[in-house]
Amino acid sequence: MPRNENIILCGIGGQGTILASKLLAAAAMKRGMAVKTAETIGMAQRGGSVFSHIRLGDDVHAPLIAPGQADLIIAFEPAEAVRHLHMLKEGGCVVTSSHPIFPTSTLIGQSQYPVEEILDYLKNHVSNLTLVDSEQAAKDLGSARVLNVVLLGAAIRSGALSLNEDDILEAIHERVAERFHALNENALRYV
Repeated sequence: MPRNENIILCGIGGQGTILASKLLAAAAMKRGMAVKTAETIGMAQRGGSVFSHIRLGDDVHAPLIAPGQADLIIAFEPAEAVRHLHMLKEGGCVVTSSHPIFPTSTLIGQSQYPVEEILDYLKNHVSNLTLVDSEQAAKDLGSARVLNVVLLGAAIRSGALSLNEDDILEAIHERVAERFHALNENALRYV
């Protein structure tokens, strides 16, 4: 029986969510897998909520993932992970950055962003959870712009993704400027 994978990527505009989804799709197609994707590119400007549905496998006929059917959520921001948690199937995996991106309303004092409560909620409701310290990754790698690839590497190591490092590296080499290859290779292997 063919294995299908339902993956949701979610984050904030400007974090590289769309590029990460394109890398996953390209890597899967190179391996001969059927791929269906859907993205919210209209909100992709910096600061807006962005998410992509990616369905991989032989028995995939539509791009949208039904609630409770995602095998994997890759979240670039913890509140976005919680916002999409209803999409995760029982026993599914969440890989998320532990560093929040504060909305403008929080920055100007009109709302709160309870980071620790959000992280505790994820820890209490997701049995297969990987938290990635994206601030430390940015410091260690010298760039915050490769969080998307750091998270893809963490997803590979979580075991929830059938693609491997070589698959993603090949997609990176085809879709990312050569001067950024070494940085992205280090990012992929970071976690």
